[in-house]
Amino acid sequence: METPHLDRVVREWRRLRAVALHDSGWLEVDIAAALGVSKGTVSKWLSVAEAGGAEALLSHPSAGSPPKLTVAQLGVIPEFLWHGAETYGFRGDVWTCARIAQVIRWEFGVSYHKDHVSRLLKELGWTPQIPITRALQRDQAAIEQWRSVVWPELRHRAVRERRTLVFIDESGFYLLPGRVKTYGPIGKTPVLDKWLTRDHLSVMAGCTPAGKVYTLVRPDALTSEHSVAFLEHLRRQTGRRLLVIWDGSRIHRWGAVPDFLARGAARWLHLEALPGYAPDLSPWDSGGWNHLKHVEMRNISCMDLEELHLELHLAIGRLRQKPQLIHSFFAAAGLTL
Repeated sequence: METPHLDRVVREWRRLRAVALHDSGWLEVDIAAALGVSKGTVSKWLSVAEAGGAEALLSHPSAGSPPKLTVAQLGVIPEFLWHGAETYGFRGDVWTCARIAQVIRWEFGVSYHKDHVSRLLKELGWTPQIPITRALQRDQAAIEQWRSVVWPELRHRAVRERRTLVFIDESGFYLLPGRVKTYGPIGKTPVLDKWLTRDHLSVMAGCTPAGKVYTLVRPDALTSEHSVAFLEHLRRQTGRRLLVIWDGSRIHRWGAVPDFLARGAARWLHLEALPGYAPDLSPWDSGGWNHLKHVEMRNISCMDLEELHLELHLAIGRLRQKPQLIHSFFAAAGLTL
């Protein structure tokens, strides 16, 4: 069945997005490439907006059933998906139309057939191979404002309220070794044996400006219950009130986390979300995960998850002995200490 209202809403979102990107300093040719339209189309949209304002780009639907999702709701779908399928409890970090339809039901209470989801994703700029919406949705001005204004305010608040400030992030560690360069005989490419499997360890980790590292490791996908368990672990380890900075992943927003705050944790816990599409603001994404996987655990091929857990434990132990290195992760994220 056709859903013309869906196409209308998505087209409207693209027109408004073109104006927003132009106001942010994007060139028309770059906007056209990002939105999958011609440069002439972008020029036409901008001319209409200049003459009649952004309102002139809004659609004028005919009578009929209202759209299931608003433009604003459509706009945040890529951000939900950016956090990965495993944050929604799926096994394996792969998105399918059926899975995305389920996410839309969970987030908005709206049902779409998976075939309709495929068309929706195409209109939003996602393809089965390489999604481009990370760059499309990224608000560089908001990210820089967070670095220069919000981050110093959070640091001062942590000191003023005697809270431990912790950056939290998640990553997966697989049995496959991190690939690095190594020496070998001329004409003979070195070979690292590896197990072809999706089995992995899910790691939730926190680091502080003082160079402290805390971790929670599980052999399955992380959930909101794991987020709560890690927050309680941090409270016991630090003995202080917490100011936690993390991204907008589902496991940070849903289920056990709001219940945990409502039961009294809000008295000692403040949660701060990073701007969307800004992994580079986290010390973990700016260096921490790469160091663990490709420096501390380079060339390590494990037979099973038990051996991987042991090697990971040793790698984290080595990292904990290098607070200055952890400081460098903050610097790489553009966060002054």
